Amino acid sequence: MTNVFDDSDGQFVAVVNTENQHSLWPTALDVPGGWTVVHGPDTRQNCVDYIENHWTDMRPASLIRESAGR
Repeated sequence: MTNVFDDSDGQFVAVVNTENQHSLWPTALDVPGGWTVVHGPDTRQNCVDYIENHWTDMRPASLIRESAGR
């Protein structure tokens, strides 16, 4: 059985949580609570490209806010 996250022919979405962390998610699965679709459905590669272009700071949003307040 193939892992649905590795299916290069599958349909995916890019999702983001409240900490601005991004993830690739297959459309065959329900998006987990606390995550919001920000791109797609689209190809796996296009979703990966979206994530790479939009998630440029890997720090959680709360840490970014805390650092800015210092």
